[in-house]
Amino acid sequence: MRRTIRTVAVLAVVGLVAAACGEGGGTQASPTGGATGGAPKTKIGMVYDLVGRGDKSFNDAAYAGMIKAQNELHIQFKDLTPDAQGTNREALMRLLAQQGYPFIIGNGFLFADHVAKLMKEFPDVKFAVTDGFIADLTESSNAVMMGFAEHEGSFLVGAVAALKSTSGHLGFIGGVDTDLIHKFEAGFRAGAAYIKPSIRIDIKYISAPPDFSGFNDPAKGKEIALSMYQDGADIVYHAAGGSGTGLFQAASEFSAQGSKVWGIGVDSDQYQTVPDFKDFILTSMLKKVDVAVFNTIKTFVNGVYKGGYLTYDLKVGGVGYSTSGGFIDDIKSQLDDIKQKIISGEISVPSK
Repeated sequence: MRRTIRTVAVLAVVGLVAAACGEGGGTQASPTGGATGGAPKTKIGMVYDLVGRGDKSFNDAAYAGMIKAQNELHIQFKDLTPDAQGTNREALMRLLAQQGYPFIIGNGFLFADHVAKLMKEFPDVKFAVTDGFIADLTESSNAVMMGFAEHEGSFLVGAVAALKSTSGHLGFIGGVDTDLIHKFEAGFRAGAAYIKPSIRIDIKYISAPPDFSGFNDPAKGKEIALSMYQDGADIVYHAAGGSGTGLFQAASEFSAQGSKVWGIGVDSDQYQTVPDFKDFILTSMLKKVDVAVFNTIKTFVNGVYKGGYLTYDLKVGGVGYSTSGGFIDDIKSQLDDIKQKIISGEISVPSK
């Protein structure tokens, strides 16, 4: 299987639409109209994964990239959300193609199999998938896979957790037990062990395929987090999408009993996106989906779109960690040193 990876520099139609409107924020379209100079706007389509807008994490990051493209590239966009089980992901992408959207993004790895079919069905449409993989894509393909080095960013927040923990006991909550989420876990474990080899880490996944509800079950996320805190963990990292708000609720409630505990966010700076619990969010692993979405749209708008694979890693700023709240300012120099060692190759970060 040939896989060439390019590292990017980061600077029933009515029924289908009704289904999209019924879940996770619904169907949204930007205002229409001409771009600067009266030229028609480029039409861009987006289909989110489960929950859609409002997950305060992965999907909201993609939406932020779309809004940036609207503001700076003068595009017109329509974004759709699948049903609660995700059964109409492919149908929604096909709908956008049939409606004349020349560039369509699927935000999540589960779109890859659908795009593998649609790219043949609609050879004149360009596609992009966040976290996806389709074998044997080339630069001449009409699909691009936007990947991330989640394990590198997770290594950094693992180091944060080990440096800040007073109990020597951490937790990790994965949304769904998949290879992708294993990258977050592997990096977090390695980063914590780099600082303190003897550190204890509890690992728990909310669901396993074909059940993907673990990305949208805050109640279960809260239940698992509370059990970890009760067992002695004082810092818990989640890679669980919309379920992560449950972690922060648990940190707040447990801390109210007298022992301060922390949660670590994912994808977006969750200190900013979940302000009700910001005093319990130590940091967040930043996976810059917004940057990937914006940059890929920009290549299409500028006529330089290429298919294949893109990797957003630590070297190009595709992943990282947040410093909002100032809770980790005292260890930032140590983290910067670790970051440079990863970039130089002195530290090799496992992905599984």
